[in-house]
Amino acid sequence: MLDNNNELQDELLFADEETEIERQSWAVEAGKWKIAIVDDESEVHQVTRMVLSDFEYAGKGIEWVSAYSAQEAREVLAAHTDLAVILLDVVMEEEHSGLHLVRYIREELGNSAVRIILRTGQPGQAPERDVITHYDINDYKEKTELTAQKLYTTLVAALRTYQNLKIIENNKLGLEEIIKSSSTIFEMQSMKKFSSAVLSQLVSILQLNRNAIHANISSFAVSGGGQEAVIVAATGDYSGEVDRRLRDVAPEPILRDIEQAFAAKTSLFMEDRFVIYFRSKTGAENAIYMQGSSPLEDWDRYLIEIYSSNVSVAFDNIYLNEELEHTQKEIIFTLGEIVETRSKETGFHVKRVAEYSKVLAQLYGLSEEDAELLRLASPMHDVGKVGIPDHILNKPGKLTSEEFDVIRTHTTIGYSMLQHSDQKIIHAAALIALQHHEKADGSGYPNGLKLDEIHIFARITALADVFDALASERVYKKAWPMEEIIAYIREQRGKQFDPRLVDLFLEHVEQFLYIRDKYDDSKIF
Repeated sequence: MLDNNNELQDELLFADEETEIERQSWAVEAGKWKIAIVDDESEVHQVTRMVLSDFEYAGKGIEWVSAYSAQEAREVLAAHTDLAVILLDVVMEEEHSGLHLVRYIREELGNSAVRIILRTGQPGQAPERDVITHYDINDYKEKTELTAQKLYTTLVAALRTYQNLKIIENNKLGLEEIIKSSSTIFEMQSMKKFSSAVLSQLVSILQLNRNAIHANISSFAVSGGGQEAVIVAATGDYSGEVDRRLRDVAPEPILRDIEQAFAAKTSLFMEDRFVIYFRSKTGAENAIYMQGSSPLEDWDRYLIEIYSSNVSVAFDNIYLNEELEHTQKEIIFTLGEIVETRSKETGFHVKRVAEYSKVLAQLYGLSEEDAELLRLASPMHDVGKVGIPDHILNKPGKLTSEEFDVIRTHTTIGYSMLQHSDQKIIHAAALIALQHHEKADGSGYPNGLKLDEIHIFARITALADVFDALASERVYKKAWPMEEIIAYIREQRGKQFDPRLVDLFLEHVEQFLYIRDKYDDSKIF
């Protein structure tokens, strides 16, 4: 046990100088150092606690945990995974209980961070040279030599090493989180999804440091600078403000922070908040604002800067992808309109079919992504008509059987035009062009497919196309009255059209009538 006379006489000395490592409080949990005493003598527990009752290192005291046997120590280790130091006796219920516990901690638990200080009252049973060579311990002391001063010195050295190890471990985890999150953000194609992922992953990176950021953190991502900046993703207090203008949501101090970052074109770090500024190669500006953090250490800022450099490249990719998608959309709608113009059909036909199709897709339960994909692809359903001769395409009278056979080829012509593209929109358009004249009962063309054999995109577009065709005036017919259109669609349930789609259409017909009126051909000037 400890030498009580020496313990009471020695005065515990505290270091005046605090190192940079000691100031990095994020390496361990705030509050107190958790230290375990594992010894079968209760007096050792009492004396150790008394001698170190006013111990403080790096601004934190001690939270004591006691175990009186190696078996009890295992239970303590399971309940307290964040132990910093273990003051461990060698001889307890068995002669080498302490040594066996060391092996358990290092090899079975894989805990290499906790510092183990072996204390023995019987050094002959566990010779220092043998123990230090064969067991992963960090210090070896005979109980008789552990004066209060030496115990203090030993503990400070152990805690300093533990703190350094935790800093290295957290830094490693931070870099791993950046590598992992970077691969994820480069897969994002939507600006909103991308921004939301960036906020989530940034918080994840910083929360490796339990002190660096509080649970009540609030953040948002802003697209565009100036008065028209819009929140595209948010957490915490701002989670309900997505799609709103920043100036309508944020208080004046936050607006000033963000305006300063945009004006200086650089990131800003304040005591309890920071702004990360991004500028893409295309000139687009974005920013991430985060509040609720404790003052960030240099390493935190370094992690943020590394992550931000990857995010900046990903922002460029998003903008380029959006530009490509926008170009694709323009090409698709333009081609659709060219086809309709050539066949002298209604000018808003492709727009209406696109909107009808998206609504039907949503009612059917397709994802928002698929519904939008269908909206973009459906205008190409008749693209194959560019290969049909004018005298057949625009014939005002009834077509002969031979002429109708020619008209039917527009499905395979359209598919042939589009099938080789790897782009999602074009691939979907190819399927729609090929199958939108197939029928639920198998009597359609070109392949006589039945209900579930027809892609859902084509089934939806078919109903949308027929509804709009019947409701619109064409060179060969007048527009049908709405009651006759409804009667026809109902009559074709399970024959020409997917029964479920017909039911959804009839249940929500007012939505389709709204779209028809919104894009009425009479509004074209």
